[in-house]
Amino acid sequence: MDQALSFVPSSSENAVAPDGCPAQRPTRAEAEAAVRTLLEYVGEDPSREGLVDTPKRYVQAFEEFFAGYGQDPEDVLLRTFDEVAGYDDIVMLRGVRLESHCEHHIVPILGVAHVAYLPTRRVVGISKLARVVEIFSKRLQTQEKLTAQITDAIERVLQPRGIAVMISAEHSCMTTRGIHKPGVACVTTRFTGAFRDDPRMEDRFLRLCAEGG
Repeated sequence: MDQALSFVPSSSENAVAPDGCPAQRPTRAEAEAAVRTLLEYVGEDPSREGLVDTPKRYVQAFEEFFAGYGQDPEDVLLRTFDEVAGYDDIVMLRGVRLESHCEHHIVPILGVAHVAYLPTRRVVGISKLARVVEIFSKRLQTQEKLTAQITDAIERVLQPRGIAVMISAEHSCMTTRGIHKPGVACVTTRFTGAFRDDPRMEDRFLRLCAEGG
């Protein structure tokens, strides 16, 4: 029996569907039929041997590419630790691999994210910061929105003294189509708290990013 794609559980307000998402999702069979239509649109025969299973594979790939719609990034930040022996300096993950998709052309955005915060009383497991990047990346995105969403989720849950996020990524929508300019990186940043208000903290963060190559 065909099942509707289940990216989004109804129990979490932060595991969200795209704006304007229909209340009733298409079935898997309908999604695969849409892929066959696209194959026919470009002049292919979806019934030939090399393409007969492509619609199924394509829909399965979409489920992986956009798995972030069914996950709540704030949930992964809820488990924190108080025993840090008084540590109150920068906690940073540098060079987190980022794989997302442009919401305008549905082609890859590939790059790295650098994420730092200044803890108050609580710290979170460092893998959880990477998970936040992963969850938001696995949604249709613009880089500007992605940068802001990562920052805002950390702010809401951890309420640190400051957050710094930098993303550097290459957009396939301008490297493989359109203007065709490979090797061009888009860089976005967002700073809050001490990173925004103290130029020395911003500079420290940027130097730490640069040290990672």
